Amino acid sequence: MSISVQNVTKIFGQQKALNDVSFEIDKGEIVGFLGPNGAGKSTMMRILTTYYQADAGKAHVSEFDVMDNPHDVQKNIGYLPEHNPLYTEMYVREYLGFNADIHKVAKSRISEVIEQTGLGTEAHKKIGQLSKGYRQRVGLAAALLHDPEVLILDEPTTGLDPNQLIEIRKLIREIGTTKTILLSTHIMKEVEAVCDRVIIINKGEIVADKKLDELRESTEQIIEVEFDYRVEEVLLNQLPSVVAVKNTGGFIYEITFSTEKDMRPAVFDFAHDNELKTLQLRRKNKNLESLFTELTS
Repeated sequence: MSISVQNVTKIFGQQKALNDVSFEIDKGEIVGFLGPNGAGKSTMMRILTTYYQADAGKAHVSEFDVMDNPHDVQKNIGYLPEHNPLYTEMYVREYLGFNADIHKVAKSRISEVIEQTGLGTEAHKKIGQLSKGYRQRVGLAAALLHDPEVLILDEPTTGLDPNQLIEIRKLIREIGTTKTILLSTHIMKEVEAVCDRVIIINKGEIVADKKLDELRESTEQIIEVEFDYRVEEVLLNQLPSVVAVKNTGGFIYEITFSTEKDMRPAVFDFAHDNELKTLQLRRKNKNLESLFTELTS
């Protein structure tokens, strides 16, 4: 097990940032760690990187206890924070050499990570001359220098243009074939493009832990319908296979069904039988974004 978190709690003053959090991540998994601002994501990542100590519970990285063996954890973990702390006046190769000295790794490793992260054409430049995308590559290269088993990436694609997004996503995917990656982001498409699994945290508690394939294979469907006046939700709940009915504003409703059958005809027939006009009627996918909203709003 690359990462193991067991009943971790962290309290700041009167605020319980993490409340009895538990999860495990196997070697070779790329896991998206999602949650609204203030949910506890950064606190959890700082505990795993030994920056914070938990008030209760246990956390292990590569079988090492983050509290009892912090130096062993640091040897096995690579961390790319949201605000990548680079020395912009240094050259790329010079900066990586500086980090190699800190980690006491062979200088030959510098050329390896430059090639791995696609920095070859930029390695002769000062970091301050690089685009945001290439600066992120430098941060990834520094995190990979000591060949850690686990990578923790906090908002790795913030501020990148569409082309840079594609490149960094591809790079993370490639790295994930040999490493365990925990990736924090607010971008749902990022997770769907890169990750195998998603963990959602809200108000310091895990509210979902799903493989993306399981999420995609869900038989639930959402029908969004707008009528010409308000309808009592108890009537809509009489439709077959209904799981939930939600008024999203005005005369618009989201009706969740637990069936693979397209339920739009059933909703249309309901409107006709009750002398309602349907102003719009469409099927929405039960995707990661809708699950996130459902669990954290």
